[in-house]
Amino acid sequence: MRIFNGVSQYNCEGETCLTVGTFDGVHIGHKKILKKLISTAKQNGWRSVLLTFYPHPRKVIFPDDHGLKMLNTLSEKLALLESIGIDDVIIQPFSKEFSRYEPIEYVRDVLKAKLAMRHIVIGYDHRFGKNREGGIEQLRELAPLYDFDITEISALDVDEVNVSSTKIRKALENGETDIASTYLDYSYHFTGVVVAGESRGKELGFPTANLEIEDDTKLIPRNGVYAVRVELDGNQIHGVMNIGHKPTFSENEPKSIEVHLFEFDKDIYGKELIVTLVAYLRSETKFGSADALINQLEDDKSRALEILG
Repeated sequence: MRIFNGVSQYNCEGETCLTVGTFDGVHIGHKKILKKLISTAKQNGWRSVLLTFYPHPRKVIFPDDHGLKMLNTLSEKLALLESIGIDDVIIQPFSKEFSRYEPIEYVRDVLKAKLAMRHIVIGYDHRFGKNREGGIEQLRELAPLYDFDITEISALDVDEVNVSSTKIRKALENGETDIASTYLDYSYHFTGVVVAGESRGKELGFPTANLEIEDDTKLIPRNGVYAVRVELDGNQIHGVMNIGHKPTFSENEPKSIEVHLFEFDKDIYGKELIVTLVAYLRSETKFGSADALINQLEDDKSRALEILG
């Protein structure tokens, strides 16, 4: 898969079959659209192309109130798209200037002139151009003028995509990892860098890696304890993760993400961990003593080992 930083950098090498969107999560609904894109491109000898935007348009238009909770970081999304088999992904840097394209200019000067669009796969409710004034009706009017065809994703299929995204976010916020995995068609994961903590876990006999998530729009699941698989330097390690405020120690602890890796005791400060959620074990609890907490952590480890195999 080729990746291009902006439409101005795109080297089309022939005509393209194109789709446009965020595709956050690259879940089962998205895959239905992308498989249609790829099959149409292959049948006609075109390149399959996804045009997406970074940062998310809402973050640019509403910088102080975007309310974004993304299922994927950009690097996670690119890895998922590559596994599906798309030829090219164009990451257009989104700006207020780019948002001011008139709809006809966007189709003529961007999609057709720069991306060599011969066919577009798009939802019935897709909006584009300045103030989101363009839509499927305008695409139909412009298609014969600029020589391209349209595959319109029906209301039913678009709603399926939207419902999937909504259900995934809701499931993760409720700790329902099995539901999230079903709609994603993979286990939810995130990437964090190990930073220094207060070493409380080590004092309890359960040393933890404290994670810092660099992307502030990445959706963090419900507070609580999870069985997880962790990728470190290409190796997989089992463990348990706690997300929350550690109420046993203080009423005002800042929210943290801590992972205890089984049978592991190495200095990994500054290392990058990919944490995959396997199962939600329990909610965060305030214990009456350190001994009570230790007993619960032993139970958590036993349950996680059973689940992780």
